Amino acid sequence: MSTSRLPWHLLALVVVAIWGLTFVSTKTLISAGLDPAEIFVVRFSVAYLGIWIYSAIRRLHLSHSGLDPESPSLWARSWRDELLFVFLGVTGGSFYFLAENTALAHTQASNVSFLVCSAPLFTALISLLYRRVRHDRFADAMERIGSGWMLALGTLLALGGMALMMFDGQRVQVSLRGDLLALGASLCWALYSLFIGRLTDEYGPVFATRKVFFYGLLTILPFLLGREFAPLELFAQPVVWGNLLFLGLCASLACFVAWNLVTARLGNITAVNYVYLNPVFTLITAMILLGERLTPAGAVGSALILAGVILAGRRV
Repeated sequence: MSTSRLPWHLLALVVVAIWGLTFVSTKTLISAGLDPAEIFVVRFSVAYLGIWIYSAIRRLHLSHSGLDPESPSLWARSWRDELLFVFLGVTGGSFYFLAENTALAHTQASNVSFLVCSAPLFTALISLLYRRVRHDRFADAMERIGSGWMLALGTLLALGGMALMMFDGQRVQVSLRGDLLALGASLCWALYSLFIGRLTDEYGPVFATRKVFFYGLLTILPFLLGREFAPLELFAQPVVWGNLLFLGLCASLACFVAWNLVTARLGNITAVNYVYLNPVFTLITAMILLGERLTPAGAVGSALILAGVILAGRRV
Protein backbone atom coordinates (compact mmCIF):
# COMPACT_ATOMS: atom_id res chain seq x y z
CA MET A 1 0.00 0.00 0.00
CA SER A 2 1.47 3.37 -1.05
CA THR A 3 2.03 5.79 1.86
CA SER A 4 0.51 8.57 -0.25
CA ARG A 5 -2.74 6.60 -0.39
CA LEU A 6 -2.70 5.59 3.29
CA PRO A 7 -4.80 8.58 4.48
CA TRP A 8 -7.52 7.65 1.99
CA HIS A 9 -7.53 4.05 3.21
CA LEU A 10 -7.85 5.27 6.80
CA LEU A 11 -10.65 7.64 5.82
CA ALA A 12 -12.47 4.77 4.12
CA LEU A 13 -12.17 2.73 7.32
CA VAL A 14 -13.63 5.56 9.43
CA VAL A 15 -16.54 6.08 7.03
CA VAL A 16 -17.39 2.40 6.93
CA ALA A 17 -17.25 2.19 10.74
CA ILE A 18 -19.75 5.05 11.00
CA TRP A 19 -21.97 3.49 8.35
CA GLY A 20 -21.88 0.24 10.30
CA LEU A 21 -23.52 2.09 13.21
CA THR A 22 -26.28 3.51 10.99
CA PHE A 23 -28.05 0.15 10.77
CA VAL A 24 -28.53 0.11 14.53
CA SER A 25 -29.45 3.81 14.56
CA THR A 26 -32.09 3.33 11.86
CA LYS A 27 -33.45 0.20 13.55
CA THR A 28 -33.82 2.25 16.74
CA LEU A 29 -35.81 4.93 14.89
CA ILE A 30 -38.10 2.33 13.29
CA SER A 31 -38.72 0.78 16.71
CA ALA A 32 -39.58 4.27 18.00
CA GLY A 33 -42.35 4.55 15.40
CA LEU A 34 -40.82 6.28 12.35
CA ASP A 35 -41.53 5.10 8.80
CA PRO A 36 -38.54 3.97 6.65
CA ALA A 37 -39.28 6.58 3.95
CA GLU A 38 -39.79 9.22 6.62
CA ILE A 39 -36.37 8.49 8.10
CA PHE A 40 -34.77 8.90 4.69
CA VAL A 41 -36.51 12.24 4.01
CA VAL A 42 -35.47 13.74 7.36
CA ARG A 43 -31.95 12.34 7.06
CA PHE A 44 -31.30 13.63 3.56
CA SER A 45 -33.09 16.96 4.16
CA VAL A 46 -30.77 17.66 7.10
CA ALA A 47 -27.77 16.64 5.00
CA TYR A 48 -28.90 18.70 1.97
CA LEU A 49 -29.40 21.81 4.09
CA GLY A 50 -26.05 21.18 5.74
CA ILE A 51 -24.15 20.99 2.47
CA TRP A 52 -25.59 24.34 1.31
CA ILE A 53 -24.57 25.91 4.65
CA TYR A 54 -21.09 24.42 4.25
CA SER A 55 -20.84 25.85 0.73
CA ALA A 56 -21.91 29.30 1.93
CA ILE A 57 -19.35 29.29 4.76
CA ARG A 58 -16.63 28.15 2.37
CA ARG A 59 -17.40 30.95 -0.09
CA LEU A 60 -17.40 33.49 2.75
CA HIS A 61 -14.01 32.21 3.91
CA LEU A 62 -12.56 32.47 0.41
CA SER A 63 -13.91 36.00 0.06
CA HIS A 64 -12.33 37.11 3.36
CA SER A 65 -9.05 35.52 2.25
CA GLY A 66 -8.97 37.73 -0.84
CA LEU A 67 -9.80 34.89 -3.21
CA ASP A 68 -12.58 34.94 -5.77
CA PRO A 69 -15.24 32.43 -4.67
CA GLU A 70 -17.08 30.88 -7.56
CA SER A 71 -20.86 30.96 -7.51
CA PRO A 72 -22.27 27.49 -6.93
CA SER A 73 -23.38 25.81 -10.15
CA LEU A 74 -26.83 24.23 -10.15
CA TRP A 75 -26.45 21.99 -13.20
CA ALA A 76 -23.90 19.61 -14.62
CA ARG A 77 -21.96 20.57 -17.73
CA SER A 78 -23.85 18.15 -19.99
CA TRP A 79 -27.28 16.57 -20.05
CA ARG A 80 -25.66 13.13 -19.93
CA ASP A 81 -23.93 13.96 -16.65
CA GLU A 82 -27.14 15.49 -15.29
CA LEU A 83 -29.04 12.28 -16.07
CA LEU A 84 -26.23 10.30 -14.49
CA PHE A 85 -26.64 12.35 -11.30
CA VAL A 86 -30.35 11.45 -11.36
CA PHE A 87 -29.33 7.79 -11.61
CA LEU A 88 -26.93 8.21 -8.67
CA GLY A 89 -29.62 9.98 -6.64
CA VAL A 90 -31.78 6.86 -7.08
CA THR A 91 -29.14 4.16 -6.59
CA GLY A 92 -27.20 5.91 -3.82
CA GLY A 93 -30.17 7.75 -2.35
CA SER A 94 -33.88 7.03 -2.56
CA PHE A 95 -34.01 3.39 -3.71
CA TYR A 96 -30.98 2.33 -1.70
CA PHE A 97 -32.13 3.78 1.60
CA LEU A 98 -35.78 2.90 1.11
CA ALA A 99 -34.79 -0.74 0.52
CA GLU A 100 -32.31 -0.77 3.39
CA ASN A 101 -34.60 1.00 5.88
CA THR A 102 -37.56 -1.20 4.99
CA ALA A 103 -35.37 -4.29 5.34
CA LEU A 104 -34.50 -3.20 8.87
CA ALA A 105 -38.21 -3.26 9.73
CA HIS A 106 -38.39 -6.96 8.78
CA THR A 107 -35.10 -8.52 9.85
CA GLN A 108 -32.14 -8.03 12.18
CA ALA A 109 -29.81 -5.07 11.73
CA SER A 110 -26.83 -7.46 11.58
CA ASN A 111 -28.50 -9.49 8.80
CA VAL A 112 -29.10 -6.38 6.70
CA SER A 113 -25.53 -5.22 7.21
CA PHE A 114 -23.99 -8.56 6.19
CA LEU A 115 -26.17 -8.80 3.07
CA VAL A 116 -25.52 -5.19 2.04
CA CYS A 117 -21.79 -5.89 2.28
CA SER A 118 -22.16 -8.02 -0.85
CA ALA A 119 -22.00 -4.72 -2.77
CA PRO A 120 -18.30 -5.27 -3.71
CA LEU A 121 -19.25 -8.57 -5.33
CA PHE A 122 -21.98 -6.94 -7.40
CA THR A 123 -19.61 -4.10 -8.28
CA ALA A 124 -16.98 -6.54 -9.57
CA LEU A 125 -19.51 -8.54 -11.60
CA ILE A 126 -21.15 -5.44 -13.12
CA SER A 127 -17.74 -3.91 -13.87
CA LEU A 128 -16.69 -7.07 -15.68
CA LEU A 129 -19.90 -7.15 -17.69
CA TYR A 130 -19.69 -3.45 -18.50
CA ARG A 131 -16.12 -3.75 -19.70
CA ARG A 132 -17.13 -6.55 -22.04
CA VAL A 133 -19.98 -4.65 -23.73
CA ARG A 134 -18.75 -1.05 -23.62
CA HIS A 135 -15.36 0.58 -24.20
CA ASP A 136 -15.96 4.27 -23.58
CA ARG A 137 -14.54 6.68 -20.99
CA PHE A 138 -16.61 5.13 -18.20
CA ALA A 139 -15.29 1.66 -18.88
CA ASP A 140 -11.72 2.94 -19.22
CA ALA A 141 -11.99 4.51 -15.76
CA MET A 142 -12.89 1.21 -14.10
CA GLU A 143 -10.17 -0.77 -12.41
CA ARG A 144 -9.02 -4.23 -13.33
CA ILE A 145 -10.49 -6.89 -11.09
CA GLY A 146 -9.06 -10.19 -9.90
CA SER A 147 -8.63 -13.20 -12.11
CA GLY A 148 -11.73 -15.06 -13.27
CA TRP A 149 -11.37 -18.06 -10.98
CA MET A 150 -11.05 -15.87 -7.88
CA LEU A 151 -14.17 -13.94 -8.84
CA ALA A 152 -16.05 -17.18 -9.53
CA LEU A 153 -14.98 -18.76 -6.23
CA GLY A 154 -15.78 -15.60 -4.29
CA THR A 155 -19.19 -15.43 -5.93
CA LEU A 156 -20.00 -19.04 -5.00
CA LEU A 157 -18.90 -18.54 -1.40
CA ALA A 158 -20.93 -15.35 -1.01
CA LEU A 159 -24.02 -16.87 -2.64
CA GLY A 160 -23.75 -19.87 -0.32
CA GLY A 161 -23.51 -17.56 2.67
CA MET A 162 -26.55 -15.59 1.53
CA ALA A 163 -28.55 -18.78 1.14
CA LEU A 164 -27.65 -19.90 4.68
CA MET A 165 -28.69 -16.54 6.13
CA MET A 166 -31.89 -16.17 4.12
CA PHE A 167 -33.21 -19.72 4.52
CA ASP A 168 -32.13 -20.38 8.09
CA GLY A 169 -34.89 -22.57 9.53
CA GLN A 170 -34.52 -21.00 12.99
CA ARG A 171 -35.68 -17.62 11.74
CA VAL A 172 -39.23 -16.46 11.09
CA GLN A 173 -40.41 -16.34 7.47
CA VAL A 174 -41.04 -12.58 7.50
CA SER A 175 -37.27 -12.03 7.63
CA LEU A 176 -36.91 -13.35 4.06
CA ARG A 177 -38.57 -10.18 2.80
CA GLY A 178 -36.07 -8.10 4.72
CA ASP A 179 -33.15 -10.15 3.38
CA LEU A 180 -34.28 -9.71 -0.23
CA LEU A 181 -34.68 -5.97 0.29
CA ALA A 182 -31.16 -5.85 1.76
CA LEU A 183 -29.82 -7.55 -1.39
CA GLY A 184 -31.67 -4.98 -3.49
CA ALA A 185 -29.98 -2.22 -1.51
CA SER A 186 -26.62 -3.89 -2.09
CA LEU A 187 -27.20 -3.93 -5.85
CA CYS A 188 -28.14 -0.23 -5.77
CA TRP A 189 -24.92 0.65 -3.94
CA ALA A 190 -22.84 -1.34 -6.41
CA LEU A 191 -24.34 0.64 -9.31
CA TYR A 192 -23.76 3.90 -7.44
CA SER A 193 -20.11 3.02 -6.83
CA LEU A 194 -19.43 2.44 -10.52
CA PHE A 195 -19.89 6.07 -11.54
CA ILE A 196 -19.56 8.35 -8.51
CA GLY A 197 -15.75 8.36 -8.61
CA ARG A 198 -15.55 9.80 -12.14
CA LEU A 199 -18.17 12.47 -11.43
CA THR A 200 -16.47 13.45 -8.17
CA ASP A 201 -13.21 13.89 -10.08
CA GLU A 202 -14.88 16.12 -12.66
CA TYR A 203 -17.21 18.19 -10.44
CA GLY A 204 -15.72 17.98 -6.94
CA PRO A 205 -17.06 16.13 -3.88
CA VAL A 206 -19.37 18.92 -2.67
CA PHE A 207 -21.16 19.38 -6.01
CA ALA A 208 -21.45 15.62 -6.60
CA THR A 209 -22.77 14.96 -3.09
CA ARG A 210 -25.25 17.84 -3.30
CA LYS A 211 -26.67 16.52 -6.57
CA VAL A 212 -27.05 13.01 -5.13
CA PHE A 213 -28.89 14.41 -2.10
CA PHE A 214 -31.18 16.55 -4.28
CA TYR A 215 -32.20 13.80 -6.68
CA GLY A 216 -32.47 11.33 -3.83
CA LEU A 217 -35.04 13.59 -2.14
CA LEU A 218 -36.83 14.29 -5.43
CA THR A 219 -37.22 10.62 -6.38
CA ILE A 220 -38.48 9.58 -2.92
CA LEU A 221 -41.55 11.85 -3.19
CA PRO A 222 -43.80 9.30 -4.99
CA PHE A 223 -43.22 6.85 -2.12
CA LEU A 224 -44.56 9.36 0.40
CA LEU A 225 -48.05 9.50 -1.12
CA GLY A 226 -50.67 7.94 1.13
CA ARG A 227 -48.27 7.32 4.04
CA GLU A 228 -49.12 8.26 7.61
CA PHE A 229 -46.34 10.23 9.25
CA ALA A 230 -45.22 10.08 12.86
CA PRO A 231 -46.66 12.72 15.24
CA LEU A 232 -44.49 15.80 15.76
CA GLU A 233 -44.12 15.16 19.50
CA LEU A 234 -42.23 11.97 18.65
CA PHE A 235 -39.38 14.06 17.21
CA ALA A 236 -38.96 15.79 20.60
CA GLN A 237 -37.62 12.58 22.11
CA PRO A 238 -33.80 12.70 22.52
CA VAL A 239 -33.39 9.18 21.11
CA VAL A 240 -35.22 10.27 17.93
CA TRP A 241 -33.69 13.66 17.17
CA GLY A 242 -30.27 12.46 18.33
CA ASN A 243 -30.26 9.53 15.89
CA LEU A 244 -31.69 11.70 13.08
CA LEU A 245 -28.91 14.27 13.53
CA PHE A 246 -26.32 11.49 13.57
CA LEU A 247 -27.75 10.02 10.36
CA GLY A 248 -28.15 13.39 8.62
CA LEU A 249 -25.02 15.32 9.54
CA CYS A 250 -22.46 12.63 10.29
CA ALA A 251 -23.46 9.50 8.34
CA SER A 252 -24.89 11.35 5.31
CA LEU A 253 -23.33 14.80 4.89
CA ALA A 254 -19.81 14.21 6.21
CA CYS A 255 -19.52 10.57 5.17
CA PHE A 256 -20.93 11.00 1.65
CA VAL A 257 -18.44 13.78 0.88
CA ALA A 258 -15.63 11.70 2.37
CA TRP A 259 -16.70 8.53 0.52
CA ASN A 260 -16.92 10.29 -2.83
CA LEU A 261 -13.36 11.53 -2.29
CA VAL A 262 -12.19 8.04 -1.29
CA THR A 263 -13.81 6.51 -4.38
CA ALA A 264 -12.18 9.11 -6.62
CA ARG A 265 -8.71 8.56 -5.06
CA LEU A 266 -8.72 4.78 -4.62
CA GLY A 267 -11.03 3.68 -7.44
CA ASN A 268 -14.47 2.09 -7.21
CA ILE A 269 -13.37 -1.53 -6.66
CA THR A 270 -10.77 -0.78 -3.99
CA ALA A 271 -13.04 1.64 -2.14
CA VAL A 272 -16.15 -0.51 -2.20
CA ASN A 273 -14.22 -3.48 -0.77
CA TYR A 274 -14.07 -1.63 2.55
CA VAL A 275 -17.81 -2.23 2.80
CA TYR A 276 -17.13 -5.80 3.96
CA LEU A 277 -15.96 -4.36 7.31
CA ASN A 278 -19.33 -2.64 7.75
CA PRO A 279 -21.11 -5.67 9.30
CA VAL A 280 -18.42 -6.14 11.93
CA PHE A 281 -19.24 -2.78 13.49
CA THR A 282 -22.97 -3.39 13.04
CA LEU A 283 -22.88 -6.83 14.65
CA ILE A 284 -20.98 -5.65 17.72
CA THR A 285 -23.25 -2.62 18.21
CA ALA A 286 -26.46 -4.59 17.56
CA MET A 287 -25.47 -7.26 20.08
CA ILE A 288 -24.75 -4.61 22.73
CA LEU A 289 -27.64 -2.20 22.12
CA LEU A 290 -30.36 -4.33 20.51
CA GLY A 291 -29.64 -7.72 22.02
CA GLU A 292 -29.40 -9.38 18.59
CA ARG A 293 -27.81 -12.81 18.19
CA LEU A 294 -26.68 -14.77 15.17
CA THR A 295 -27.92 -18.34 14.77
CA PRO A 296 -25.24 -20.96 13.95
CA ALA A 297 -26.35 -21.00 10.29
CA GLY A 298 -26.37 -17.22 10.23
CA ALA A 299 -22.85 -17.08 11.68
CA VAL A 300 -21.52 -19.50 9.03
CA GLY A 301 -23.37 -17.60 6.31
CA SER A 302 -21.92 -14.29 7.49
CA ALA A 303 -18.39 -15.72 7.41
CA LEU A 304 -18.92 -17.09 3.88
CA ILE A 305 -20.20 -13.72 2.63
CA LEU A 306 -17.18 -11.90 4.06
CA ALA A 307 -14.78 -14.48 2.63
CA GLY A 308 -16.48 -14.36 -0.74
CA VAL A 309 -16.43 -10.59 -1.18
CA ILE A 310 -12.81 -10.36 0.02
CA LEU A 311 -11.70 -13.10 -2.38
CA ALA A 312 -13.66 -11.66 -5.32
CA GLY A 313 -12.14 -8.23 -4.74
CA ARG A 314 -8.51 -9.37 -4.62
CA ARG A 315 -6.26 -8.35 -7.48
CA VAL A 316 -3.39 -10.40 -8.84
